[in-house]
Amino acid sequence: QVQLVESGGGLVQPGGSLRLSCAASGIKFDYYVIGWFRQAPGKEREGVSCISSEDGATYSADFAKGRFTISRDNAKNTVYLQMNSLKPEDTAVYFCAAEPFTFTAESLCVELPSQNAFSGRGTQVTVSS
Repeated sequence: QVQLVESGGGLVQPGGSLRLSCAASGIKFDYYVIGWFRQAPGKEREGVSCISSEDGATYSADFAKGRFTISRDNAKNTVYLQMNSLKPEDTAVYFCAAEPFTFTAESLCVELPSQNAFSGRGTQVTVSS
């Protein structure tokens, strides 16, 4: 059974930091491109940062560049999203998704996960004073 489980969300003040984790099981982890996505109430889902399966190449949305860093530990079957300098507009449910290595980090983030992707349920991030 394939599972992606997100953790690390919570309430943080503007300017603060959070580290999200996406732990995968039931898949050959290093075969998959993994991405972080978010959806705020009333808004479309959008790609945040994605990381390739083979060479660790990454892609980040413009709003994430310079503030968010994605990384993966294939030995732990886990992808991380370090989020710094958080803003109220970063408030959303963040979830991770996995697609096979035929995707690139950019294609996954830009085109969003397909219906065949494995996805977690998400973790709430709230940035508020």
